[in-house]
Amino acid sequence: MTLTSTDFNFPRQNAPVYHGKVRDVYSFEGDTLVMVATDRISAFDVVLPKGIPYKGQVLNQIANYFLDATSHEVPNWKLAEVDPMATAGVKCEGFRVEMIIRGYLAGSAWREYAAGAREICGVKLPEGLRENQRLPEPIITPTTKADAGHDENISREQIIAQDIVSEDDYSLMEKYTRKLFEIGTKMAADKGLILVDTKYEFGKHNGKVMLIDEVHTPDSSRYFYADTYQQLFNEGKPQRQLSKEFVRQWLMENGFMGRPGEVVPEMTPDVCKAISDRYIELYEHVTGKKFVPAPDADTAARIEKGILDFLKTR
Repeated sequence: MTLTSTDFNFPRQNAPVYHGKVRDVYSFEGDTLVMVATDRISAFDVVLPKGIPYKGQVLNQIANYFLDATSHEVPNWKLAEVDPMATAGVKCEGFRVEMIIRGYLAGSAWREYAAGAREICGVKLPEGLRENQRLPEPIITPTTKADAGHDENISREQIIAQDIVSEDDYSLMEKYTRKLFEIGTKMAADKGLILVDTKYEFGKHNGKVMLIDEVHTPDSSRYFYADTYQQLFNEGKPQRQLSKEFVRQWLMENGFMGRPGEVVPEMTPDVCKAISDRYIELYEHVTGKKFVPAPDADTAARIEKGILDFLKTR
């Protein structure tokens, strides 16, 4: 059973539900919003046609785990988890930039490097790097945040010159990005994982820069298993990883990269279950907790009740 869309109508709701790639966002009078993490899955900036069992719960609960673990260092939007698939928080004015930080050369950065690029988002890279190699130090490679279609690489200098984000705010976002990555790297290492790369989103509330959206989930992050990293790297073999990259690889092997005219390959029940199993595996690895599926007899009604109960407290 998957939940791929919601369309609730709540008291004091002051805007229609916003359907993002994965989350449904409900906005309320005052400064409150609720994000419902659905079971939708996207890759190459395309929402795929089938939902993934328990994906929304995994995303929501991993994000909350890290929001709670980092709030002493970086302020964030969270107020309460109102359902295993939904979180309430303060409404922020989001910056039109996603902060991507990379500790290793992997994924899209590797694909660009292998194609000849030696500079990504204004950051110069040395010759002779190999896929999945640890970088001398983590690099920040931001992208513009698109309402639809593909996000685009952009440099720090372009962001400031184009007044997308002020220099002061961007400097703070960089500081927060590095601090979050440092904490996430340590928490991953404690669980036998390597946090390879990840992305963060920030916004402003009452003049204060805050972390918003998800943190260190498999949708926003890539993890390698630490115990086999060095041997596989030395042998030039693919890394064992917990991330959405295996979904992208499966799509690419079947001729899909989100380009015009390409068709998403069939997502069979076995494919969907395999993806679900990976998400659950990552949840258990990064949190150290056993995954407990929420009751799914009527998921939508359960979420609606959780949100209504929360609204009574506001």
